[in-house]
Amino acid sequence: MIALKTLVARVANSKKFYQPLEDFKVAELPEKNLPFWKIAGPGAILVGLSIGAGEIVIWPRIAAQYGGGMIWAAVLGVFLQLWVNFEVGRWTIATGETVYTGYSRIWRGFAPLFVLLTVVGWIAPGWARASGLALKALILGPGGWGSDTFWTIITFTAVALILFGPKMVYQSVEHTVEALVAIVTIGLIVVAVVVGSLETWRELGAGLMNVGYKHPGMSVKQLFIALVFAGAGGTANLFYTFYLRDKNIGMGGQLPGLQNPLHGRMETVPATGFMFPDTEENHNRFTAWWTYVKHDQLLFFWALNTLTMLLFIFGALAVLRPEGIVPESGQLIYDEANILGKIWGEPGKRVFLLVGVATLFGTQLALVDGVARSISDIIYTNFRGAQKRNLSWWYLIVAGIWIVGGCGITFVMEQLHVSELGFLFNAAYMGGFAMAIYVPLTLYMNRRFLPDFAKPKRFSTVMMLIASCVYIGFAISSVVWEVKQLIGGHNGL
Repeated sequence: MIALKTLVARVANSKKFYQPLEDFKVAELPEKNLPFWKIAGPGAILVGLSIGAGEIVIWPRIAAQYGGGMIWAAVLGVFLQLWVNFEVGRWTIATGETVYTGYSRIWRGFAPLFVLLTVVGWIAPGWARASGLALKALILGPGGWGSDTFWTIITFTAVALILFGPKMVYQSVEHTVEALVAIVTIGLIVVAVVVGSLETWRELGAGLMNVGYKHPGMSVKQLFIALVFAGAGGTANLFYTFYLRDKNIGMGGQLPGLQNPLHGRMETVPATGFMFPDTEENHNRFTAWWTYVKHDQLLFFWALNTLTMLLFIFGALAVLRPEGIVPESGQLIYDEANILGKIWGEPGKRVFLLVGVATLFGTQLALVDGVARSISDIIYTNFRGAQKRNLSWWYLIVAGIWIVGGCGITFVMEQLHVSELGFLFNAAYMGGFAMAIYVPLTLYMNRRFLPDFAKPKRFSTVMMLIASCVYIGFAISSVVWEVKQLIGGHNGL
């Protein structure tokens, strides 16, 4: 790790490694001609990421262990990330660029830094392993045939088929994730109706109002992890920039979508974006696209993500908490499904197992796609010689390495008896430090480069400053906590 950091520092300070960034080209902002529902989709993919391990593993486990007293933190986490996503969307609809290119306009060293943050944050394939375990539980039960590695390979194979089957990568990801989100939402509503009680609803409501409470048994590190995982979390929020571009939203309409490199000839994708003339027509067009981003995020990310997360927590409060069960690694989904089976019979058990598979596989798919997009975009845009190859070629290479590497890491960790929960906690923890960097950076970027009428207004600025303080504050507190644990000779969360 030290050698890797040294390499990043050298690359960050050496201009010979970098491809010069072109200035913004001038282009008219495309007009929004279609109604919202005709172009909906980017926010739905982000929901597929958001209802992953945080909602189905970490927060239900917290509810099972500590009760519902800290539900406010889950809702706060989603609400803070809503404003982050707004600003990510603002940059992309105004310029057509990814936020990573915008960061590089501030300092070229952000290119290798965000490659490092992406790798460190997501390299441990926790969702893939959890997805495989959920599929195994659905088909055979948790004690059925096959190692964790075998079932992880099965789910990664399904991911590869979805990503590299159709011609356009985005369309296959969008349609698959939308279907999985529908399964999750309907399944959770059914579960809530079956197991719900007035007492559980009251506990849920009390936890929402109990703002500021932290259970004495929960460390600041655990709370930081939980706050980050309430929503997409880590660099996953930044994936929104790619979904908007491929859906031709705003200035993204000036760029071709990412094509499957296995389907013949591919278009050359510009590495940098555009800036539109300061005219009344462009003002109106920007306002229309900005309204789209707000509706997309409010409906899908904030409302739907908050709903599904609360339903997962509700299920844990209604099913696990009364039994005094705090699930071990690889068991949460099956434990909850098993108890539901006692209440509602085999159909109830199967419904929740199906919800678990849909949730975790949707996250696994969106993460492989988002990580491959992020790293390939940073390499293609910033480093000399990278544009000799097409962006889609880089995407294929990164996604392929990620899938093969994920299977290999799962095998090694399984031999070392490291659980998938360790994978997930590590991803959230590293992601929290990434957010402490990119949340204030995104605000600075939008206020520095965008024209006055497109810049964040006062309320958005205040909310981004609050979010920045929260993530930076938790990051500093976690470091202090880690030092105290080290000095005191303690280990673990």
